[in-house]
Amino acid sequence: MLYGFNLAVVNSPAQYIKQFFNQTMVARNRTSLDNEALTLFYSVTVSVFAIGGMVGSLLVGMLVTRFGRKGTLVRITFLVFLAGALMGFSRRFGSPEMIVVGRFITGLHSGISLSVVPMYLGEIAPKNLRGFLGLMPSIFICIGVFVAQILGLHELLGKEEHWPLFLSLVVIPTMIQLMLLPWFPESPRYLLMEKKNVHATVTALKWYRTKANIQAEIEEMQEEQRSLTSVQSVSVIGLLKDRSVRWQVITVVVFNIGMQLSGIDAIWFYTNSIFEDAGIPVPQIQYTTVGTGAIEVIAGCIGCFTIERLGRRPLMIGGFTFMGICCAGITLSLLFENHYISVACVVGIIAGFCIGPAGVPFLMTAELFKQSHRPAAYTVSGCLNWLSNFTIGFVFPFLQMSAGAYCYMVFFCICMAVAVYMFFVVPETQNKTFVEISQMFAARNRRLDESMELGHTLKLAKMNGYGAVDLEGGAIEKKM
Repeated sequence: MLYGFNLAVVNSPAQYIKQFFNQTMVARNRTSLDNEALTLFYSVTVSVFAIGGMVGSLLVGMLVTRFGRKGTLVRITFLVFLAGALMGFSRRFGSPEMIVVGRFITGLHSGISLSVVPMYLGEIAPKNLRGFLGLMPSIFICIGVFVAQILGLHELLGKEEHWPLFLSLVVIPTMIQLMLLPWFPESPRYLLMEKKNVHATVTALKWYRTKANIQAEIEEMQEEQRSLTSVQSVSVIGLLKDRSVRWQVITVVVFNIGMQLSGIDAIWFYTNSIFEDAGIPVPQIQYTTVGTGAIEVIAGCIGCFTIERLGRRPLMIGGFTFMGICCAGITLSLLFENHYISVACVVGIIAGFCIGPAGVPFLMTAELFKQSHRPAAYTVSGCLNWLSNFTIGFVFPFLQMSAGAYCYMVFFCICMAVAVYMFFVVPETQNKTFVEISQMFAARNRRLDESMELGHTLKLAKMNGYGAVDLEGGAIEKKM
């Protein structure tokens, strides 16, 4: 929820924050910022959230291995209190830098949480509910965005005197989490496979499965444990070098880059300016934005309650395809100055994203990897996710100024490419155990290894003028 809130919280008070930046520079240097410098300063404030997120994602593997899934989430709550204090008192101390640092720290917290929460939910969920629970984070991301949009209304906190309070509200849900989360058990998979604590595993499973037979689930975890060459967590370098999971890594890369470069962050960060360019009267923009937030929540609920019926692939393929069509629609509507179609396409992008692409990549990252590879996989996915997030947040205002309506065609191409990749490469993982999913990718990884080895052999043959090819059993020379 905090991730969604922080994505949208800077949208409503943008003009007041810019005025604060300008007033501070005048007080310090007796000169104001020009439009380009002010845009750059505000873009840094928006996008530094993603830099913090990327740094946080790099810490995930180390933290979850040392403190566990739940333990990590409890320990990082202090970051939110620190960030809330910095942003809340920034105007009193006349320091724009406090906003930038606060945004960085909230990004650090979100970068860790955005990887650890899906990992935690994926490991505690029974097989038949893994999709449902795996999409719950996406619903709360949408709720966070929606809450920020409602509180940002001029009638509530969308006034000049309230924006520091608005930015610091992140501490309230964090206090609720800190009161509740310590009472929950740790991930049973973490307790069994990494801590080797059978008693704690049984206790945790009984807490989560009050009416279920946990013996079969323990046996499935033990089978996965036996299939691992090592129960120690694999490093990021080890993950990237491991040929047995190469297609899984490629899939995670495609999903996370595609999810952020689909254009959704441009919509979330700059909704008000997009609607203003579309010709909506300024007093009505805030209510239009709140309407899009309500649609996000509804679309997220649709995806969450249909994923166990439809599966992962239809939600991903359909979501990215619909987003791509709407991106092309925005370009056409802006060229022909049809404001209604432009607004409808913005809503369509948000709905298409929240139905599938908002949550399925985080869910599938947990499903595609076994216990030993999962922390490193979330580190890679989180880093790529946040790096792409930063790129869009920083570049989009300048891309919009230079390319105009055609900037959305970049997003169209990316969305369609991800949909095509999903259709031809990624199998359905619904109702499969982690071992079964790994076996589904095993054949594809073997074919990739064989093709790479064949290509390497042909390259050696081509480089040798006499046609000598070094084989595993020795050298065979064929002299002309």
